[in-house]
Amino acid sequence: MRVRKELLLIVITLTDLFSVNAQNPVNFKLISATDKSEFILNNEKGKFITLHFLLKTECPFCLRHTQEYFSRAGTLPNVLQVFIKPDTEADIKAWSGKLPADELIRFPIYRDPEANLARQFNIPFGYVFHNQVVHYPATVLLGPDGNEVFRYVGKDNSDRLSFDQLAEKVRELTK
Repeated sequence: MRVRKELLLIVITLTDLFSVNAQNPVNFKLISATDKSEFILNNEKGKFITLHFLLKTECPFCLRHTQEYFSRAGTLPNVLQVFIKPDTEADIKAWSGKLPADELIRFPIYRDPEANLARQFNIPFGYVFHNQVVHYPATVLLGPDGNEVFRYVGKDNSDRLSFDQLAEKVRELTK
């Protein structure tokens, strides 16, 4: 019975992974919580775009992940890094206060109210974090045409796609 449940879970997960591309939004707009900027997908087509779906509330792993990408993003000039949190504007401002202010100018933190964009991208929900049920941490890479070309969904808040893994994936896709 246990094997049967595990097999069913694998089939459901694979089905979700393969069906997600057809369900991704063709355009969307995000409003920054750290400055007055907006991110509009249709305005950024032509380059790779990495969507970092960060966790809600205080998350030290999210901070480390974000800092790693901030410090190394310049080595991938053909990839736009977009950091997204489902928190309130006030919560994001408080959380982002732990990040270098000069980096926030280059990489604003965008709001995803109620994790609506995460749901549109079919990021799995059900992760219990700080007594809340939230989506799992995820990184979605969009190709120059705006379509998803790769995704990584972590098993918990410490399981993230490293910058080196993203760089390798971009190199594979641009060969």
